[in-house]
Amino acid sequence: MVERVWRSDRRRTAIGRVALSVPARQALADRQLTPERTVLDYGCGRGDDVQALERLECRVAGWDPYYRSDTRLEVSDVVLLTYVLNVIEDPAERRQTLLRAWELTSTLLVVSARLTWERSKVRGEEFGDGLLTSRQTFQHLFAAGELRRYVEEVTGARVVVAAPGVVYAFRDDGARLGYLAHRVVPDAEWLASQDTASAISALVDFVERRGRPPRIEEMPRKVAELLAHLKPAELRRLVRDGADAGRVEAGGRQSTLNTLLYLAVELFNGRGPFGSLPVGLQQDVRTFFTSYREACRRADRLLLKLRDDQYVRSAMNGSAAGKVTPTALYVHRRALERIPTVLRLYEHCASVAAGRPGQWTVVKLKHDGRAVSWLDYPDFDRDPHPRIESSYVVDLHTLEASHLSYAQSSNRPLLHRKHEFLTADDPDAARYRRLTEAEVRAGLYQSPHLIGTEKGWEAELVRCGRQLRGHRLVRRTDHP
Repeated sequence: MVERVWRSDRRRTAIGRVALSVPARQALADRQLTPERTVLDYGCGRGDDVQALERLECRVAGWDPYYRSDTRLEVSDVVLLTYVLNVIEDPAERRQTLLRAWELTSTLLVVSARLTWERSKVRGEEFGDGLLTSRQTFQHLFAAGELRRYVEEVTGARVVVAAPGVVYAFRDDGARLGYLAHRVVPDAEWLASQDTASAISALVDFVERRGRPPRIEEMPRKVAELLAHLKPAELRRLVRDGADAGRVEAGGRQSTLNTLLYLAVELFNGRGPFGSLPVGLQQDVRTFFTSYREACRRADRLLLKLRDDQYVRSAMNGSAAGKVTPTALYVHRRALERIPTVLRLYEHCASVAAGRPGQWTVVKLKHDGRAVSWLDYPDFDRDPHPRIESSYVVDLHTLEASHLSYAQSSNRPLLHRKHEFLTADDPDAARYRRLTEAEVRAGLYQSPHLIGTEKGWEAELVRCGRQLRGHRLVRRTDHP
């Protein structure tokens, strides 16, 4: 098939990059770009992503109608369609380009586009369904939900939002389920093994974390080779003698909850048969449930509980981590795995539907209605009262997302009582709690409605004759 050359002069939209693009970085972090897979960057522009991926030992090719039109197009495991759709002003051609990229995909199509909240960065006049810039380039800015729906409608595939403005369309269902499994229950790293003793230690560590022994397919090749000379009965005895029974029991409980979480999220995005599950999750089901049907039934009940406001509110009030307010639960990302499973499901459903942003510090889960906000406080650990940088909100009723930047604000909201966002055993919680107690004694929280923003907080510090030195509250040197 001869490729149709795009008509307008879109080469002006191809920017030079010194690092991987956001979509390529996301796919790399999600383990979708591996040395075993072939990769095609369809509409690669100047080819900077291609060169960077080559340095990472990926088998990658790039095609572009202006810069690399002589590249022979072949079906590839992964196809990157990076910021291409938004520069095509003809809706029919835009659709055809997406279809052609899908035809070239055997496993995964990664589609990215600029989103509507970037409107302030694009200067231009209304033209068709987008903007025509002064440089005669075109931009169609997608809403987050629009991009997901568009890719689903054109490809007919089940789509997962990897990040805002980045969606994955899987042609291979096993690959989709494997991706979801890693996203919901990330694989813990195996301990390094150099000899039989260290390989046994690595195996014991796995058993304590997962509550069960691994299948051979779950073991790193090095571990399997080092243990191959041991008989199964001897290996079971070594693990039994070396593992802490309490840790194994706790690991089993956690694996049970993680399996339920995965199966609930999977239903939200289309659940497959037992044989389609990744090997590790199949083994979790066999170990901790009487059957796959029973596991699915329990996961379905968990998903139904997510609709129950009273149940969700009770889970928030009983959470071991996070700050409960009259409207929501706020949890630091370090503490997210310590909240009840139904609340983890709440956050995961939003992330699968509309993407979890790359930069965030605190997640906000609303009591009533269903909305998740990822809030970015980049100086959370350094600043005793960190200022918000941005928020990304997903409404689970409509699956629409919105973004708000505070970068230009002169009076940003800030946080107080930082320890409340963490677990009690967090290494920094005690230090943050001591600061809060000192601020309470100084009278700084007497008027909560005044201290929620930078200017109001500074005014209260002045009124109380106090200033901050790191995470210590001291008397002001300029106070009369």
